[in-house]
Amino acid sequence: MKRFLLLITALLMPTLASATTLWKGDFEPGNTSQWSSSQSVASDRLQVVTDTVREGRYALKVTVKKGDNPISASGNRNELLYLSRETPNTEYFYKWSTLFPKGYPSVDKWQVFAQWHQDGCCGSPPLEFYVVGEEMRLRVGGSSGRVVWKAPLKREQWHDFVMRVKWSSDAKVGFVELYKDGKLVLPKTMAATQFGKEKNYLKLGLYRDASVSPTATLYHDGFVMASTLADVMPPPPAPVPVPVPEEQPAPAPTPAPETEIGTELPTSPLPETGVDTPSLPSPPSYTTLPGDPGDDRQDLEFGAPQGCGASASGGMPAMAAVGLLGAALLMRRRSALVRVRASKRR
Repeated sequence: MKRFLLLITALLMPTLASATTLWKGDFEPGNTSQWSSSQSVASDRLQVVTDTVREGRYALKVTVKKGDNPISASGNRNELLYLSRETPNTEYFYKWSTLFPKGYPSVDKWQVFAQWHQDGCCGSPPLEFYVVGEEMRLRVGGSSGRVVWKAPLKREQWHDFVMRVKWSSDAKVGFVELYKDGKLVLPKTMAATQFGKEKNYLKLGLYRDASVSPTATLYHDGFVMASTLADVMPPPPAPVPVPVPEEQPAPAPTPAPETEIGTELPTSPLPETGVDTPSLPSPPSYTTLPGDPGDDRQDLEFGAPQGCGASASGGMPAMAAVGLLGAALLMRRRSALVRVRASKRR
């Protein structure tokens, strides 16, 4: 029993996932069988093709020539119909794509490429997409209604439309909202989207002013009717991964500037002794203190390294004292000899 329930769940999952997609008219059967009917003068006017598609394998190629009038009404047309029969106060989402080739005619006349027509036989529909000259337009409310959106007509590229509509003949209840190429181009705009109690139905193809002479061709693809935006809005493109830059090695620290060692010798004056001293030879001058790194010279006066910061003339008072002491001893000795000699003479 458990396996049976799991099997039933697996079979139902695809159905439940697409429960809000109400109808598809994307031509993927390879024909127009998804649609209710057509209004066309010949089979080559509404062709399912594979060479120009927006999605899947198939798309619809529409051609209108001057004089194409399959229903003996105003204008020229070749269109597909889907009897969606939207009732008042219902809300739906619609998605499709349209491409205008390079040679699509530019005329100052109306050319309708998608419309939601009322049940009645005559007059402009309550909601229609059309081209005038080099501009695409969306009008709501029929011939006396208002154009709620405009955009430049660009050829040789697919225009992706997603429209949300609340169907109502009351302008305070009904509204329309439009996305183009994945972007919101018409925020929710209140408007009467139905005529009285008349229901609407979809017509897709090309319907234009009968005075337009050049032959026109365009393409439609991927039509979907749904009850949620998620069923009709293409998913956003996957984000492009941003390359992570490789970690750069930390810059080497800048070495601190070396401190320069002073090279001048102290020049302190000799202390006063009060005694005349003999003149001594001046000590040799140095550009670097003896004993500094990189200098192995000896102090020439004392035969030993001179201490850093010591004065080269600091030993001279001691030398003077030694000289005076020697002179005093010599004089004392001489005086003693003089006294000895004097006593002998007596």
